[in-house]
Amino acid sequence: MQIIVSENAKALGIHAAEATAAMINEAIKEKGEARIVLSTGASQLTTLEPLITMDVDWSKVVMFHLDEYVDLPETHIASFRKYLKERFIQKIPLKAAYLVDGTAEGIAALTKELRAAPIDVGLIGIGENAHIAFNDPPADFDTKEAYIIVNLNDTCKKQQVGEGWFATVDDVPKQAVSMTVYQIMQCKKIISCVPYAVKADAVQMTLENDLTNTIPATMLKGHKDWMLFVDADSYAKVDEAKIRPAEGCTCTITRK
Repeated sequence: MQIIVSENAKALGIHAAEATAAMINEAIKEKGEARIVLSTGASQLTTLEPLITMDVDWSKVVMFHLDEYVDLPETHIASFRKYLKERFIQKIPLKAAYLVDGTAEGIAALTKELRAAPIDVGLIGIGENAHIAFNDPPADFDTKEAYIIVNLNDTCKKQQVGEGWFATVDDVPKQAVSMTVYQIMQCKKIISCVPYAVKADAVQMTLENDLTNTIPATMLKGHKDWMLFVDADSYAKVDEAKIRPAEGCTCTITRK
């Protein structure tokens, strides 16, 4: 795993966007197309904004995304479909975009499209409770499904309120359709963009603990090509002497 520490969230986003664009271009060069998975949420904005300005032939890029609340209309401010359409899909000429519609009925068709070919790059954020996608602790590490319906825990709901998507915890939907941990790990390359002080505990827990489904993001450390982008605030609590790479993996740390 590679840890890239930036001074602030803006610098983090630029560095992560440059790395993502390079991976996308590499896939296009190799096979004429790139398939990507995107995260949403406040922490991803500083990466998505520069990413859409990068020198990429977006007409050769197919996009999927991670998750969506169950029974939340697309018109709601918190809808991830709305988020991606307004901030990404409508700004670039993608070859195709496949969105989670928040229904059990939509899972089969989405899974068929997702598994039609490998995913080249996954932008996988880490939540305040160390969830990946909406796989809150204790996450299901065993299922081999692509997407499942999950229950959201209170910490996750409070994060959504804290980011301004909902007025109160009671307004947050109780369930979501989420890409599974197993499916996330099938991405050829994974980039995690995790800025801001509110993510400091999650970053510390992820890096300083062994694999456990009570800290879902620890699974990412076992991926063969994982880059973690943090800023000074989100990395502030990490004791580098206590970082625990997955068995058989190494860790490099770069400051830029």
